[in-house]
Amino acid sequence: MAISIPGKVIVFDYGEVISVTPSDEDRTALTELAGGDPKVFWPAYWRHRDALDQGTLSIQSYWRGIERELGENWGDAKIHRLWLADFRSWLTIDHDTLQVLLDLKEGGTRMALLSNAGRDFGSYFRHGTLGDLFEKVFVSGELGTIKPSAEIFEHVLSELGVTAEQTVFIDNKEANVRGAEALGIAGHVFTSPSDLRAYLDGLAA
Repeated sequence: MAISIPGKVIVFDYGEVISVTPSDEDRTALTELAGGDPKVFWPAYWRHRDALDQGTLSIQSYWRGIERELGENWGDAKIHRLWLADFRSWLTIDHDTLQVLLDLKEGGTRMALLSNAGRDFGSYFRHGTLGDLFEKVFVSGELGTIKPSAEIFEHVLSELGVTAEQTVFIDNKEANVRGAEALGIAGHVFTSPSDLRAYLDGLAA
């Protein structure tokens, strides 16, 4: 059913809102490929993620940092395989969230995407089928700043040509939503597609 919210732009996060959380199988495959202790791998994986998403750390340097913490010695081929396994694990779309996006599109509601992600995701976001749904796509790794900084939200508002009051932001991380709200943007912490639909239906009412 179409969801029409005139006068607003709905800005969506990608990871674990539009995409599903990487599966246990994906995570196991990645740790087995990396070798070493998973209890060392995952803290290292997340510790350097903000720098990767901000574009201040290259993909190669990101994985080499994890390699050092694990005490491993990877060849270049291993880096390519790790990158591919990790990238692929974030590509699966939640079909119920997708239907919400399609219903918004049918209702003529303006939408944009704002993701904390490396530059390598930019092409997928823009040139995959998701790109057809969004007026603009904003990738932190291309902008040199990440959510929840005021700078990234101000950039989005400027590029979309809207005020904070004309904008709604959806993210699964409360800190990011609070960052948007601090600028006067309406925010919703994503927990499930059904709660998201109920929230948007409320705005459309």
